[in-house]
Amino acid sequence: MSEEKKAEEGFPRFERVLVVSAHPDDPDFSAAGTLARLVEEGAQVTIVICTDGSEGGEDPTVPDAELSRQRYEEQCAASAELGIRDVVFLGHPDGRLEHSIEFRKEITALIRRHRPELVVTHVPSINIEAPIGSYHPDHLAVGAATLAAVYPAARNPRAFRELLAEGLEAWRVKEVWIPTWNQGDFFVDIGSVVDKKVAALRAHESQVKNWENWEEGFRKRMREIGEKAGYEYAEGFKRIKI
Repeated sequence: MSEEKKAEEGFPRFERVLVVSAHPDDPDFSAAGTLARLVEEGAQVTIVICTDGSEGGEDPTVPDAELSRQRYEEQCAASAELGIRDVVFLGHPDGRLEHSIEFRKEITALIRRHRPELVVTHVPSINIEAPIGSYHPDHLAVGAATLAAVYPAARNPRAFRELLAEGLEAWRVKEVWIPTWNQGDFFVDIGSVVDKKVAALRAHESQVKNWENWEEGFRKRMREIGEKAGYEYAEGFKRIKI
């Protein structure tokens, strides 16, 4: 029996999960099946979308505010398909994120406020062996800032001490999961929730409407990941235990 299979049989349970993503749709493309399973296991899942999503389209004539509004609504609808109601939008300009001290502090405050045991976020560095979408500059900034917030900032009461005055005490995250398609070391069986993942993706109409055979393509990709892990459908992660 593979190590991945053993890990799945002991699928970990968490009371609180924080998903920190760059754009509307990122949580669903990368981890919707896993999020659905976490919800089924009783976790309170909060999704944080860092940008306004205003560059996520191919029609330059659509006003930014209109596209942002649509994408916010799509993310809420997609999250509802997974049983998630708590979605936070930070509203930073799409395509402009940087791993600044201010951004790290913002993520630190979110971690201390929501007190998650598990954080799910982006890959923080370029890996040219991975799909190119994984190292969108906004993804890299979010991944780097979130990991820096998890360790050391959120757990260190001397970091961003002004947060203490807001009642945001230091908090230690137990694990970080980074979606890595089929290149990770931890695979989640999503066979029982694959239809929920597809439904969540379908909610992002602005992103998939011109994508021919996207559903077939995604099911194929999830099957390929599943084959590596010994499941029908799977999602892969780099699992960091802290």
